[in-house]
Amino acid sequence: MSRIALVDDDRNILTSVSMTLEAEGFEVETYNDGQTALDAFNRRLPDMAVLDIKMPRMDGMDLLQRLRQKTMMPVIFLTSKDDEIDEVLGLRMGADDYVRKPFSQRLLVERIRALLRRQEALTKGDAGESEANKVMVRGSLTMDPLRHAVTWKGHDVSLTVTEFLLLQALAQRPGYVKSRDQLMDVAYDDQVYVDDRTIDSHIKRLRKKMRAVDPDFSAIETLYGIGYRYNEE
Repeated sequence: MSRIALVDDDRNILTSVSMTLEAEGFEVETYNDGQTALDAFNRRLPDMAVLDIKMPRMDGMDLLQRLRQKTMMPVIFLTSKDDEIDEVLGLRMGADDYVRKPFSQRLLVERIRALLRRQEALTKGDAGESEANKVMVRGSLTMDPLRHAVTWKGHDVSLTVTEFLLLQALAQRPGYVKSRDQLMDVAYDDQVYVDDRTIDSHIKRLRKKMRAVDPDFSAIETLYGIGYRYNEE
């Protein structure tokens, strides 16, 4: 049974969403501010966190920043419909996804399930020697799916589940263009709708992380109006 942490200062959301998740078989922990959640996470991490952005004591952005210092567990942000800047900033800081308020609880459940499935596949993996599990080397890039490990020119790079899947999809066929729709299929279930901006934000953060270890990183090329391409270095 996966443990989901809900962090929101709206008690109505905490109550209704926790009831829905418990009915779906999840174990749910609820917190009404970021500091209380962080204190609990320092004692025991959940399998996933769903965070509101605007909260007292410690907001969702600050909480995410603290979490990313020690864990890459999946995180979904809850945002107001007009908070586009917060959505993009949250993804750049390491959130895996966002859901706008007011939201469909069914949609939230499906996004949670999708991220948990990907997290399980990457952290546990299959001990077999399938192509999907083999270590992939593309020039200066090395990716190990079973260990969820990435190195660039020998330097470790910490990626979220979504970032790992996007980079893997691009690097599998260097020189070939992947459209945003194709990348959406890689990163999200068919039941989950995301727009182009979400993929673009993930790619921007992925580039930022690679450039943190190599300022000259340029292996991911943008083809405007078409998509992205990995060029082997």
